[in-house]
Amino acid sequence: MAVIVSIVGHSQSGKTTLIEKLIREMVARGYNIATVKHTHHKVTPDQPEKDSWRHLQAGSSAAVLSSTDNVTLIKPMADAGIDDIAQLLGEDYDLIIAEGFKHDNAPKIEVHRKDTGPLLTGLTELVAIVSDESLDSRVRQFAPDDVSGLADFIEKDFIKPQGEQVALYVNNVAIPMKSFIKDIVANAMVGIAVSLKGVGEVKKLKLFLRKRD
Repeated sequence: MAVIVSIVGHSQSGKTTLIEKLIREMVARGYNIATVKHTHHKVTPDQPEKDSWRHLQAGSSAAVLSSTDNVTLIKPMADAGIDDIAQLLGEDYDLIIAEGFKHDNAPKIEVHRKDTGPLLTGLTELVAIVSDESLDSRVRQFAPDDVSGLADFIEKDFIKPQGEQVALYVNNVAIPMKSFIKDIVANAMVGIAVSLKGVGEVKKLKLFLRKRD
């Protein structure tokens, strides 16, 4: 699974602005980025009686709107967590930056402004704070304009330690694997692939299995 970092904080603290700057910085470093935003408002996927709405009402598990410049996936998912959404996005991203999801288990970076109130309480996995004032905290702190330093932190502590990206899902549940197990799985799969006719250098490999009754 791609590295996930959640940007959290009070309303108007500057979360979206920080994310925009962080995206540009990480893309400039050659990383493939995806973003996910959490909202408490109900989102209507399509206007009632329109085609995709009718497809979903008829029982389709997902609907895709394809236009000349983008593709929109509509998939009803109740109470989806960031891991569920990351699985839906797939393994093509180096980093998924989420806005919100403060109750999920992903590493969190809190954006704080002295005029928007105290720090959030009850956060788990808080790894850094971006603040316009110095705070009495053991958590790493960055100034709002130190986007390069924040990107260095994410790169060094989260992206690079992951090494070769290997993921295993069984019955739609991500299965954690130790490094030596990842190496065994990766080497076995690459070995099988390169033995097949017409397969050259393997940079990315996907295997899917679904057993039917």
